Amino acid sequence: MVSSFFYLFNMNIHKFVVGPFQENTYLLTSDSNSIIIDPGFYNESEYSVFAKTLAASDTTLKAVVLTHAHVDHVLGLQRLMKDYDIPVYLNHSDLFLWENFGSQATMFGLNQVQFGFDTEPLPADDEFNVAGFDFTCLYTPGHAPDHTSLYFKEEQVVISGDALFRESIGRTDLYKGDFELLKESILKKLYTLPEETIVYPGHGEKTTIGYEKQHNPFVKAE
Repeated sequence: MVSSFFYLFNMNIHKFVVGPFQENTYLLTSDSNSIIIDPGFYNESEYSVFAKTLAASDTTLKAVVLTHAHVDHVLGLQRLMKDYDIPVYLNHSDLFLWENFGSQATMFGLNQVQFGFDTEPLPADDEFNVAGFDFTCLYTPGHAPDHTSLYFKEEQVVISGDALFRESIGRTDLYKGDFELLKESILKKLYTLPEETIVYPGHGEKTTIGYEKQHNPFVKAE
C-alpha cells in the first residue's frame, strides 16, 4: 500500500492506495475532525496504516462519504464500521450496487458478506456539510448510477471518484454504465469547474480540470 499527504489551506488530504484494484481512499482532516472517502482497505495491514495515520492526525473520525458503491470503493467499510459508529453517506438515486455488494464481491472473486446497515442520502446536486466539511455534491452518473463527485470550492479540489481520471475516465461496461451519460456528466458537472481545480480521482494520480479539458483523450472540452 502507498500513502500520500497533501496540505491545503483549510484541510489536509491523506491518500491511501489500497486493495487489489489499487483504489484511492482519502482521509480528510481539518481542525479536530476528519471524514473518510471511499474506504477500500483489503486487509488488516492496509487498515492499520490508515488507523495509525488517523491517530497521528489527532482528529475524530465523524463520517464516511462514498462517491459510489462499487466493490473496490467500499471493500474496507465493514472493517471500518467495527471500530466506528458513524454515518455513511451515499447518493440514493439507485441503490442496486449497495444492496448487492455481496454479489459484486463474488463476481470479482472476493469473499464478502452483504452490509447489515443502511446509508444516509447525499443530495444529487446541492451543497452539503458534514462535521464542518463543506462541499458540493455533483451527481455524475455514467460509470455508476449512484455516482457523486465531491467539490470543495474553497480548497479548489474535487474528489471525482471513478468519473474522471488523469487522461482517462471510468469504465462503462458495468451495471448501468453509459458512455454518453458519463461524457455528459464530465462536460456539464466537472469541466465547468475552474480550470485550476485539482482532481483527486478514485484511481491513479491527481490532475487538474484544465489539464483534462485539453488532454483527456475520451472527453475533450467542447
